[in-house]
Amino acid sequence: MSEVITESQDGVLIITINRPEAKNAVNRAVAEGIAAAMEQLDSDRSLNAGIITGAGGTFCSGMDLKAFLQGELPIVKGKGFAGFIEAPPKKPLIGAVDGYALAGGMEIATACDLLVANSQAKFGIPEVKRALVAAGGGLLSLPAIMGKRIAMELALTGDFFSAQRAYEVGFVNRITEGAAVEGALELAAIVAANGPLALIASKRILNERGDWSSAEMWKKQAEIAMPVMLSKDSKEGALAFAEKRKPNWQGE
Repeated sequence: MSEVITESQDGVLIITINRPEAKNAVNRAVAEGIAAAMEQLDSDRSLNAGIITGAGGTFCSGMDLKAFLQGELPIVKGKGFAGFIEAPPKKPLIGAVDGYALAGGMEIATACDLLVANSQAKFGIPEVKRALVAAGGGLLSLPAIMGKRIAMELALTGDFFSAQRAYEVGFVNRITEGAAVEGALELAAIVAANGPLALIASKRILNERGDWSSAEMWKKQAEIAMPVMLSKDSKEGALAFAEKRKPNWQGE
């Protein structure tokens, strides 16, 4: 049985962590499988967006502690925990959370660009309860997403919080009553219909802008945006609008 399953659907790559018997805990095989899936997402020109989810009604319970005790680390060199936290894909990635997204599972969710959660989903970084540190990216990224005070509370108490609370603080984009992947597919369809070069550039600008000074931000943005503005796809977008038809993107 493969620990990570991939399926392409209408320009979207669905990546499923497939260890339901272990609550989709991340071991080395899962990390390597996710890393390979992210490479597929970025290299396949027919794909415009990705979704990551978990099998069996649970998103991910975090690092596989049994494997950890045996000396196994769920890390891929150069890519970090779960095979992508330190090197996320260039293309948009949507998390689809059912059940629990805990510890490393929440950090996987944090590394996604957009997040859809079932109304009964639970989130948390309870590492401190086991004398561990949420060092898979959560402590680095959560303050910018939900604010330092809320991130601090999550990190220091280790308590869970609900999908509704996650939505209220800006961590979750959409809440669904059904399977989260269905809501994620709806969102992904909207994203994937857009120009592929523009998607990659927009994501890059949003992610890199925090490192730019006020004196250089317009120049840096232009360096990323102008090649897209001058691309064949930008002309196709304008022509399709004028002709009232669906654009035929080429990714160039």
